Amino acid sequence: MFSDELTAQAKALLQDCREARVMVATAESCTGGLIAGCLTEIAGSSDVVDRGFVTYSNDAKNAMLEVPMALIEGHGAVSEPVARAMAEGAIAKSAADLAVAVTGVAGPGGGTADKPVGLVHLACAKRGGATLHREQHYGDLGRGGIRQATIRTALEMLAQQINGA
Repeated sequence: MFSDELTAQAKALLQDCREARVMVATAESCTGGLIAGCLTEIAGSSDVVDRGFVTYSNDAKNAMLEVPMALIEGHGAVSEPVARAMAEGAIAKSAADLAVAVTGVAGPGGGTADKPVGLVHLACAKRGGATLHREQHYGDLGRGGIRQATIRTALEMLAQQINGA
């Protein structure tokens, strides 16, 4: 289901989580649960993965993660403030120590001059710590390509939070 590269990356991340004794949650919009799916593709991942939130709609972001509608309306769903609020909401609504959130324009439609296809905001929150943010411009790799690239970056960010890099 996932590439050998993503599977290896997920396995390494799960091992890092075990060693650091941390649990993970995901808050996903444009990936629709694929980050959680990639992690749970690995047997035994239940000792590390707490839960995943698929918050594709703005209402879901608000209801499940308590992202304020004013924040979504003021900045747009695909924005740094919303990605950060999603990650922090996932921490608040779970038993996880780390949460990664993604919101973006996977295409093929929906892009604008300000928010083109391939723009993804990612945030990774650490309970009691900082929330990291990345703005990625993957370009128009196709819907699947953008989603795969987003999974890779999300796993990188989780590893960065664990390893303090």
